[in-house]
Amino acid sequence: MTESNAPRLNSLIPQPPVHEEAEVFSRRMGGLMDGQPKDDATVSQALSGMDEMLDVIAAGLYNLASMLVGEGEEGVQLVETAVADAEVSACHDPLTGRQSSRRALCRAAVAMLAQRDPECLAAPAGEPARGSCIEDDELESAGVSRQQLEDMIAGPDRGRVRQWLAKLPVSVRTVFVLRAVAGISTDETAAILAERGGPRAAGWQPDAVREVFRQGLCSLASQLFHAASTRES
Repeated sequence: MTESNAPRLNSLIPQPPVHEEAEVFSRRMGGLMDGQPKDDATVSQALSGMDEMLDVIAAGLYNLASMLVGEGEEGVQLVETAVADAEVSACHDPLTGRQSSRRALCRAAVAMLAQRDPECLAAPAGEPARGSCIEDDELESAGVSRQQLEDMIAGPDRGRVRQWLAKLPVSVRTVFVLRAVAGISTDETAAILAERGGPRAAGWQPDAVREVFRQGLCSLASQLFHAASTRES
């Protein structure tokens, strides 16, 4: 990513979801990377408006970072780290590049949280407790799709969602964000926590991630039920 095309990270303000722009970005980049020769006019047309689209992608990364470590300078640093470590510009598939940058950001965020407090991501001791209100460890079990969650996170309900996340224990919030927002698998979430979460996090296993994620889903379902009841009353 050249300096002229670099997202304006120091002035990032999360925007409402712009799914159409993300799809256009993916389609344009895919068209440029089809292995066929392109003249200057074709390339210029495909790249027109890319600065705005890159800002949308960077804003999405900042949104993810702020859910993990809070808003401010540390979130901006995580975006810069993610863009550099993921080598987004080297990915032939823009969607692969986006997911690679999310993984890089999550790894860096977990390490940052562990540096703040070595105890906050300690692995659960013993066998995971089976006491959650939801049996499945899938987002839809809480009555919301991934698209609906993305809209909630970046749309008008953003403040309420952030307040809810802030009240969760750090381990529950981290697992929820990695699984539900970043789309990282259970096994990879366990590996990231074990590798980056500090000495006390080495014992994270997939079963523990599933149970902690279910705790987050139960809390989300409760919040959605409360919000619906408030609107009806």
